[in-house]
Amino acid sequence: MHLKRFAFAILAAAALSGCQTSPTTVSTELPPPIKSTDVPLVTVEPPAQAAVVPPVAPVQRKVKIGLALGGGAARGFAHIGVIKALEAQGIVPDIVVGTSAGSVVGALYAAGNDAKTLQKMAVDLDESAISDWALPLFGKSSGVLKGEALQAFVNKAVHNVTIEKLKMPFGAVASDLKTGQPILFQRGNTGMAVRASSAVPGVFQPVKIGDHTYVDGGLVAPVPVRFAKEMGAEFVIAVNISTQAEAQATNSSLEVIMQTFSIMGQRINQLELRDADIVIQPPLGKMGSAEFTNRSGAMQAGERATLAVMAQLKQKLKARRETPAP
Repeated sequence: MHLKRFAFAILAAAALSGCQTSPTTVSTELPPPIKSTDVPLVTVEPPAQAAVVPPVAPVQRKVKIGLALGGGAARGFAHIGVIKALEAQGIVPDIVVGTSAGSVVGALYAAGNDAKTLQKMAVDLDESAISDWALPLFGKSSGVLKGEALQAFVNKAVHNVTIEKLKMPFGAVASDLKTGQPILFQRGNTGMAVRASSAVPGVFQPVKIGDHTYVDGGLVAPVPVRFAKEMGAEFVIAVNISTQAEAQATNSSLEVIMQTFSIMGQRINQLELRDADIVIQPPLGKMGSAEFTNRSGAMQAGERATLAVMAQLKQKLKARRETPAP
């Protein structure tokens, strides 16, 4: 009995030993290193930088500059100083429009005379050359001066060239005596147009042209800003040589008349000047409208006043040139 149990135990042990699984062999050796040639190379580029574009200067277009010269008799010599200062800075208008004294200077300038020439003409001017007294001085005469001498002086100075053939577009403003409407002369006899524009009532006889009679343009356009625009100006430089009513000298008949003009034209002047891009007002103080002896002082005042606004003028003109055309 014991022998059988022993034999069974031996067989069971042998069977169990046959069922055991062999242990897994784990290699401790490292794999061979990978050669660099076995791995594809990838080139990493730095991020591209945006190209630096230099700033582009604004394109400046051609802008038509208009010069509007106001009336004021002998004070008109200041216009020459204004032109001198503008020329010194390379500013030459494309269009010139004048009223009364402004039409005289404007016509001579439009004929091709530079500031230096205008200045010499002013200094050398003999007042008697533009004074032709009407006889009788009183009674039925409508003015103490006929104005024919002024007409002849202007025509001689522009070499008898008509308005439309002047070197620069020019216009002279006068008033229709019957209707009170303004008239802009852009064709015809230059001296006659200036004479009509300068025919101060009571001083110069009215000027008859065709079926119309004309007097001083200062009654309707003391500084002809709107007419400069009508002629195509995009940038208007206005020169106001009128004076405040309280500052006007009244020592002669002419000065009394010009004082009346000043009072009447103040409101119109304000409306005209509002539309100008730059207004130049020479400091002429109490210089009288008949004070022809202070020509140099008036020209210097015009030059100083222009230099005083030159920086503003250039800035505004530059801005207008960089603005697209309307």
